[in-house]
Parts: sequence; C-alpha cells; structure tokens
Amino acid sequence: MPQKLKVSLIQTQLIWEEPLKNMHAFDQKLEALYGKTDLVILPEMFTTGFSMNPKEIASSYSIYDWMKDHAMAGDFAIYGSVMFEKDTGDHCNRGVFMKPDGDFMVYDKRHTFTLAGEHEVYDRGEKPVIAEYKDWTFNLQICYDLRFPVYSRNTQDYDVLIYVANWPVPRVNAWDALLKARAIENMAYCIGVNRVGTDGTGMDYSGHSQVYDVLGHELLEQAWETEGTQTVELDKENIHLNRKKLRFLEDRDTFTLT
Repeated sequence: MPQKLKVSLIQTQLIWEEPLKNMHAFDQKLEALYGKTDLVILPEMFTTGFSMNPKEIASSYSIYDWMKDHAMAGDFAIYGSVMFEKDTGDHCNRGVFMKPDGDFMVYDKRHTFTLAGEHEVYDRGEKPVIAEYKDWTFNLQICYDLRFPVYSRNTQDYDVLIYVANWPVPRVNAWDALLKARAIENMAYCIGVNRVGTDGTGMDYSGHSQVYDVLGHELLEQAWETEGTQTVELDKENIHLNRKKLRFLEDRDTFTLT
C-alpha cells in the first residue's frame, strides 16, 4: 500500500474561451511532469476559464482522450474541471479524474454559483464522488462547493479533499480560510488549486493554491500568487497517526444527503 503520494498543482492563467489554446499550453506543463509525480491537479474550467457560454464551445473538443493521453504518457492521474455537453444537450461543470490506465471518474459540480448565473446555464450534480487511486481516496469538489461543508463532510473516511477553482481576488480571504477549515474538520488533506490572471469578464484571480494537512498546516509557501507548478508529498502516516490520537471523526454526526 503506497504510504506517500506526490501531488503537483498547476496554477496558471487561462485563455478566455479558447479550449485548444489552453490544452496546448497545458501540454507543455504536463509533459514537464512526466514520470515525476503521481497526481496532477488543474484549475476549474481549465480549457476556457469560468465562462457562461458553453454552447458550441463545450462540444468543440474531446477532453477525455486528451487527458487519457497525458495520464498514460506521464504515468500519473489528472483532476480538473471543464464545461461539458451531456448527451441530452444540456451542460454541466464536470470534474474529470483520469487515471493512467484510462479508467476515469466524473463529478458534476453540485453547487452552481448563482452570483454569476451558473445555475441558469449548467445543471448541478446529483451526488458526491469519491475517487480511488494508488490506495488513496479523494473527495472531488469544485470551487463554490467549498462554501458548503455538509457536502464534504468526511463520512466515508476519505484521505484527500480536492477543490479546483476560479476563485476571484475580492473573496480570496474566504478561499484561504475555508480550505484550512475543511482540512481540520474532516481530518484529511485538503488541496485547493486556483488560477491566476484576468478572465474575459474582467475578473482578477490571485491563485493562493494550497495544500493543508489534517491539522490545517500549510505545505506550500503562504499566498502563492504566481503562475507555475509546485509539487508536494502527502504521507498517509500523517492521517493515521493524527486520527488515532485525535478521534474527532468518531464524534461526527450521521446524516443522509438528498
């Protein structure tokens, strides 16, 4: 059972509503990680930025094959979200967790961001998703989900909570605070990957991608605001020892999500 896991966070600018250009830019970033990491995490809507214009764009490219090719070549898993057109013709903000063997899981964003009208354009997801990889378990989340702790409550004893985001500068303090809180209350690693730069609506993003351990300690430099890639190593022993010493999860409430 792998006790340690290398995770790489790609914090970058995104080209507005240009899937192929963004995918080309990520080609180089992903190729630089081939054979060097176990899991790569990309921002929310990494092919377009946080756009409310999925018609024609969402169906203009194939994300599964592209992610599979990189995952297989790099021998790592990849998680990020994209605007996605379903068989019904409706759209969703879909997180894709692609493994090196081509197996994948999808998580459709549950909490659509009403302040930007996301609920009028994208269907919301119906259920939480736990992905498994290298004997680690991951709760897959997207951006606005961060504000709703019930949906991430650790009733499944997962190891890692992942948030991919386009979280803007005016509310970045909430991003910092809530990521740390989610790690502490769930006694799990919590990873948040945000973008930088300015999108097509004029909204600015300052990154602050971060990894917290089960006690809320930061694994990266504080307030990381530049474009780039950083890699950290997660240690399952950190989870086991702290959960054994501090049995807070044993006192958690039971409930059913609807």
